[in-house]
Amino acid sequence: MLNTRDFRLALRFAVREMRGGLSGFLIFIACIAIGVGAIGGVNSVAQAITVGVASQGQSLLGGDIRFELNQREATEEERTFLAQAGDVAASASLRSMVRLADESDQTLVELKAVDDLYPLYGTFTSEPTLAQEDLFGLRDGRYGAAAPDLLFQRLGLEVGDTIRLGLSEFEMRAKIGIEPDFLSDGVGFAPRLMISLDGMRNAGLVQPGSLIEHAYKVRLPAGSTEADIAQIRDQASQQFPEAGWSFRSRLNAAPSLSSNIERFSQFLTLVGLTALVVGGVGVANAVRSYLDSKRPVIATFKSLGASGRFVFVLYLIQILIIAVIGVLIGLLLAVAMPFLAAAGLKNILPIASGGGVYPGALFLGAMFGLLVTLVFALLPLGRARDVPATALFRELGFEQRGWPRAVYLVAAALVAVVLAALAILLSFDRSVASIFVVAIVGSFLVLRAVGALVQWLARHAPRVRSTALRLAIGNIHRPGALTPSVVLSLGLGLTLLVTLALIDGNLRREIGGNLTDRAPNFFFVDIQSTEVEDFASLVAQQSPDGKLVRVPMLRGRITALNGVRVQEANIPPEGAWVLRGDRGITYARNTPEGTTLTEGAWWPEDYAGEPLVSFSAEEGREIGLKLGDTITVNVLGRDVTARISSFRDVQWESLGINFVMIFSPNTFAGAPHAWLATLMDSSATDAEEAQLLNQVTRTFPAVTSVRVKEALDIVNKLVEQLGSAIRGAASVALLASILVLAGALAAGNRARTHDAVVLKTLGATRRTLIAAFSLEYLLIGLSTAIFALLAGGVAAWFVVGEIMQFPWRFLPDVAVSTIIMALVLTVGIGLIGTWRVLGQKAAPVLRTL
Repeated sequence: MLNTRDFRLALRFAVREMRGGLSGFLIFIACIAIGVGAIGGVNSVAQAITVGVASQGQSLLGGDIRFELNQREATEEERTFLAQAGDVAASASLRSMVRLADESDQTLVELKAVDDLYPLYGTFTSEPTLAQEDLFGLRDGRYGAAAPDLLFQRLGLEVGDTIRLGLSEFEMRAKIGIEPDFLSDGVGFAPRLMISLDGMRNAGLVQPGSLIEHAYKVRLPAGSTEADIAQIRDQASQQFPEAGWSFRSRLNAAPSLSSNIERFSQFLTLVGLTALVVGGVGVANAVRSYLDSKRPVIATFKSLGASGRFVFVLYLIQILIIAVIGVLIGLLLAVAMPFLAAAGLKNILPIASGGGVYPGALFLGAMFGLLVTLVFALLPLGRARDVPATALFRELGFEQRGWPRAVYLVAAALVAVVLAALAILLSFDRSVASIFVVAIVGSFLVLRAVGALVQWLARHAPRVRSTALRLAIGNIHRPGALTPSVVLSLGLGLTLLVTLALIDGNLRREIGGNLTDRAPNFFFVDIQSTEVEDFASLVAQQSPDGKLVRVPMLRGRITALNGVRVQEANIPPEGAWVLRGDRGITYARNTPEGTTLTEGAWWPEDYAGEPLVSFSAEEGREIGLKLGDTITVNVLGRDVTARISSFRDVQWESLGINFVMIFSPNTFAGAPHAWLATLMDSSATDAEEAQLLNQVTRTFPAVTSVRVKEALDIVNKLVEQLGSAIRGAASVALLASILVLAGALAAGNRARTHDAVVLKTLGATRRTLIAAFSLEYLLIGLSTAIFALLAGGVAAWFVVGEIMQFPWRFLPDVAVSTIIMALVLTVGIGLIGTWRVLGQKAAPVLRTL
C-alpha cells in the first residue's frame, strides 16, 4: 500500500487530471446510474408499500385483529371471548352465482356479507352515498346490494335494478367506490357483490358444508399495543386449541400482497443487478479506453520514477470518483420512484403517503453499484500497473494480452464473491437468488467462449473474393477486436428477453389453447348432499355426452406434522404453501380414477381402522414427509390425526379434481359436507354450455358454477399483463446492453479511425468501408442472436417444462424478432459510430502514426 504522502499525491493528481471532463465516461456513468436507480428505486417502492400496509394496517385488515373460520361460524363461547377483547364486526365471504331478475343471464361473483358495524376502520364509499341500513337493509321485501361498476357492465344493470341471488331477490342500490379491507380479503377472479349477513342467510346460501369463510374483526381499545395483540392470540390458542381459526393482526394485514411485493421486488432487484453486471462490461471498456488515452501520461509518470502501485491507486481513485457520480445520479432516480409510485398507484396499492426516502434501499443500490465497478475495473487497472514506460511510448493502443498480477485477480474475485453473497443473503428467496448468481457466472463464461469461438471461426474461415467481406472477417478476429465485448454485452440482454418472451408465449398458448381443450367445461361447488343425485340427473339431461365426476368436499387446515405444530416445524420454502391457509380435502373408498400411486398402498374398501391419508407425492417430498408419518388437520373446529399410507402423483396442470390429501372414508364419518363436481364435454358448443349454466343456476341457486373457459380467459389476460410488465422491467438490462454496445464501439473508434484512413489512402472507397463495417456488425449480431435463442430457449424450457410441468414449444416468431433486434442494434449503433470515423481527414491521423 502507498504511504500517506504518496496517497495524497495520487489523490491530487487524480483530481487535477479530471479537470478535463468526463466525456469518455458518460456510458460508464449511465450504466451505473441505471442499475443503481433500478435496485434502489424498486426496493424503495417495496418499502413504501410495506410502510403503507403497516400504517394502514387497521383499515386494510378491517380491525386490529382478524380471526377466520372456514365452513362454520364462531360458537357462542368463541364470540364471547372475542367480544371481551373489543368491538367485533362479523363478515362472510363465498363465491356464488348472480342471475338477472328474468334469469336470462348469470355470472359468478365474490360475495361478501357484512354486519352493521362494518367497517370498524377506514371508510366505505359508494355512489350514491347511502347509510348502511339504506344500502343493505330490507326494503319493500328486498335486501340491498352494492357492486363495482364491472358487475353492472357485465349484466347490463343500472342502480335500482333487481337481481336474484340464491333463493332471494336483491335490489342493486349503489356502485362500490372504496372498500377499505379489499386487499386483505384477497383478490378473486370475479366481481365483488356486497350484501348484509341477514340478506345472505335469507338467500339460503348458508348450508351444511358450504364453503364459506367467516371473518371476525376486532377493534381493540385505544392505546392497545402489539403485546396486547400477542396476548389475545395466545389466549385464543389456549382456550380454543381446536378452533382451527387463522389469525392476522394489523401488522400483517395483507400477507399475500406483502409476499407478492417482496417476490416481485426481488425479481426486479435481480434484473437491476443484471443491468449493473452488463454495465460492468461497459465499465471495463471505459476504463480500458480511458487508460489507452492516458498512455503518454502513464509513460511520463513511470519515466519520472512513479511506481506501478502509484499509477494503480491514482487511476483507481479517478474510477471510484466517476462511479460515485453514477451512483449519485442513480440514487436521485431511486429517490423519485416512491413519489411517482405514490402518485400513480394511490388508488390501487397502499403506498406510504408522499412516497418517502428509504436509506436502506438506497444504500443497497449504492453498494451494488460500487462493488460492480470494482469487479470490472480492477483487472484493466492491474494491467496498467505492470506495463513498462517503453512499451507505453511504443505501442499504438493499450491492448495487452495475458492476466494482471495475482493480487489483482484475487482482489477482483473476492469483490465478486462479496457481491454474489450479498445478492443471495439479502434476497427474499435465496434459492432463486443462488440460481441467478450461478446463471450470471455461467453466462459470462459461456459468452466469453462464444466470443472466442466466433473469432476462431473468422480466423479459420476460407478466403473470400469480396473485399468488404474479407475486411469484415478480419476485423472480427484481429487484436483488439470488438467481438468479445459486443457478444458479452448484447448476449446477456437478449438472452434474458428471449427467456421471458418464450415463457410468456408458452404460458399464454397453454392457458388460452391447450389447457382449455384438456380442462373440464365446468366446476360445480357447494352441491348439497341432499341434492347431489338430482343435480347429476339434471346435468345428464342437459349434457348427455358429458362426463360428470363428483367427490365430497371439505376444507381443512394442517396444524401439525408428526405431532409438531406447523408454526414450530422447519418447512422448506417450496412446500410452505401447503401449510398456509386452508386446503380442500376429500375422502374416497376406492382409488380414484386416473390415480397413480408412487409409494405405499390404498386402504381396503371396507377399512375401519385408524384414519389414513394419501398425500400428494411432490408436495409431501417438499415438506419432508414419508410413509408412516402423521398429519393433523383441523376440520370444522376438530383436530383429526391421520397416518400417511401412500403417496400419489398429482397432475395439477390438468385442472381436474385434484387434492393434496385424500382420507379414508371413516375419517370424517358423519361430518357435514358439500360436493364438488366437474363436467367434461368436448363436443359442447358455447350455446349449449350457456344453456346448461342457466338451467343449473335456476334449479340449484345455491350451487356455484365456474365456467373454465371464462376463468382461463381471465388468467390469460393477467398472464399477458404480467408478462408485459416483466418484459418492460427486463428491458432495463437490454438498455444497459445497448449502452455497453455503444461504449464498446466508441472505445474502438480510435483504432478503427486509423484503419479507415490507411485503407482510404490505399484506395478503399467509403462505400467499401461501410459495407465491410456493416458486414462485421451483421455477423457479430447474428452470432449473438443465435446464442441468445439457444440459451434463452434452454432456460425457458427448463422453467416451463420442468418447473411448471407444462408442454413446451419453441416459438419461431420470438426467434425472428430476436434476430431482427440483434441485427438492428449491432448494425444500427455500429454504423452510427462508424459514420463519424469515415469522415476523418487522412493527414491529421497519419501524422500521429
